[in-house]
Amino acid sequence: MNWINLNDETQLNTINELSTKQAVVIFKHSTTCSISNMSKSRLDRAVPVENVLFYYLDLLNHRSLSNKIAEMYNVKHESPQILLIKNGVCVYNESHNGISMMDIEDAVKSQK
Repeated sequence: MNWINLNDETQLNTINELSTKQAVVIFKHSTTCSISNMSKSRLDRAVPVENVLFYYLDLLNHRSLSNKIAEMYNVKHESPQILLIKNGVCVYNESHNGISMMDIEDAVKSQK
């Protein structure tokens, strides 16, 4: 998995811009949570969905950015959590044990 580190609020504008051309996933991860570590490990071992950018947010180090994401995309904060962004809008989100690459792929396909 080639994660793009998300650590600055200005990157959200880039994500919104990029999401007009391809799907973007934001993975909000708590490094001290066993469920979050399990979810990240599953994503790391899976074959990434083609033509999707995967951003990684260490929410313990960037809590205010995590809050901004929840506000900007109108999605209740959870951890771990994935958000699928298309055309600047969160079109799919999932948390905890519901996070899987197969479900991300299905959500991307449903947006085409």
